[in-house]
Amino acid sequence: MKLTLEGLKDRQGWEKAGIALPSYDVAAVAEKTREHPVWVHLGVGNIFRIFIGGIGDQLLTEGLMDRGITCVELFDYDVVDKIYRPYDNLVLAVTLHGDGTTEQKVLGSLAEAVKGQSFDAAQWMRLKEIFREPGLQMVSLTITEKGYALTKADGTYFEFVRADIENGPEKATSAMAVVTAMLLERYQNGKAPLALVSMDNCSQNGAKFRSAVLELAGEWKKRGFVEEGFISYVSDESKVSFPWTMIDKITPRPSEKVAADLGAAGVEGMQPVVTSKDTYIAPFVNAEGPQYLVVEDSFPNGRPAMERAGVYMTDRDTVNKSEKMKVTVCLNPIHTALGPYGCVLGYELFADEMKDPDMLTLARQVGYVEGMEVVPDPGILSPRAFLDELIDERFPNAYLGDTTQRLCVDVSQGIGIRFGETIRSYVEKYGDAKRLTAIPIAIAGWLRYLLGVDDNGEPYGLAPDPMVPELKEQMAGIQVGDPASLKGQLRGILSNENIFTVDLYRAGIGEKIEDIFREEIAGPGAVRKTVKKYLDSSRS
Repeated sequence: MKLTLEGLKDRQGWEKAGIALPSYDVAAVAEKTREHPVWVHLGVGNIFRIFIGGIGDQLLTEGLMDRGITCVELFDYDVVDKIYRPYDNLVLAVTLHGDGTTEQKVLGSLAEAVKGQSFDAAQWMRLKEIFREPGLQMVSLTITEKGYALTKADGTYFEFVRADIENGPEKATSAMAVVTAMLLERYQNGKAPLALVSMDNCSQNGAKFRSAVLELAGEWKKRGFVEEGFISYVSDESKVSFPWTMIDKITPRPSEKVAADLGAAGVEGMQPVVTSKDTYIAPFVNAEGPQYLVVEDSFPNGRPAMERAGVYMTDRDTVNKSEKMKVTVCLNPIHTALGPYGCVLGYELFADEMKDPDMLTLARQVGYVEGMEVVPDPGILSPRAFLDELIDERFPNAYLGDTTQRLCVDVSQGIGIRFGETIRSYVEKYGDAKRLTAIPIAIAGWLRYLLGVDDNGEPYGLAPDPMVPELKEQMAGIQVGDPASLKGQLRGILSNENIFTVDLYRAGIGEKIEDIFREEIAGPGAVRKTVKKYLDSSRS
């Protein structure tokens, strides 16, 4: 059986393999979508394909939507060539339950795949056609936190952003520049309203998205690329809205075991691939069952009935509280605390690390003790019940195959969001954050991870992160086995508000982090010993 429109005609074979197929006419939906798109998504990787694609699939199945999602890739164009087009944009969704059982379903909601390349004339023209469509209601994004950043840690523009500013809309390359260029196209062709919906794990993601677009638009105006009317258009949230969201679904890299199981069931061509930009992707997506999406209901041109597919449609304040609950207390901080330590302590799988008594204690301290004291309560979700589900069911799910290495990807882009909010809350409540211990342990562990040497003294590779070269340069001279080699190298990092959103020394924990780190580089076994010592002291 092949995962193509032609291959789906063998419905009996798919059903025999236990794989559900779309009940709607996938080809007809795709054709209608191409003619009149209503929903565009930028950043078409794994979480989009199984989660957002799954929402679209459910709405199509229930007759609540008659068009699918137009998929636009802005970074790794191999994904379009290797995973979308050869499979007619179909995706095989595999849900991994904690008891080892799985559910498999083919999703047909991804209607068209486009490369957001300004240097590809045909693709660029197609993207413009899509954004000119008056009936286009929403553009959602999953491009990771770093996709919204315009500046480096020192506050200057990234080189590629500077190039986008100087070269103008027709030569846009970065995600924010492409979006702004497409908004210009929409402005110049009728000024129809549109909702731009970030679904990334960023605190106040809609605000960050809006700020980046407005900044680029302003820079283009200074250079004569756009007129004042365009600035007014993108500034008016009754015309162009930037709803805030909270999204949650653990979606690890494609599993070789899942690929083998699908192959054994008769599905051809399921092997994962690694693209030229190190994206791990496959024709299938494996993920956990639990999922949450909370969206500010601000859509000036209408929207799909997402609430009928389990999405919480609510107000901005509730979204903000839900997002802070997840990103700054319950989920992401624990991932960021344990991912680096997992690599240093030799764990490949996150679920195995969760069985480690010290690491489980660290997770509980970060969440239940230090985070829960200042967690916002969104009302629609219980923070404690949410954390209970994570600690007791979701994190220990060995069948997800989630790796500690994945949890270390782009940590520099999110560590300030994940810990900075709680640190600032303690400063506001107590005058400083000195009573925190688990979070300083976590930050010290990330820095220790950046040395690329495990607790046995063996080297390992670091996960992709745009700031690694800069951070390693600042940490030059630090040697595992020589605590005296730490001579102030961390000060520039720990005081950098572009990384942590707060100066950790002014918050009262910079020196504590240095002390923990110094002890962790003492030699083999020092990381384990140090973590245990500080966790024990925090409970005494």
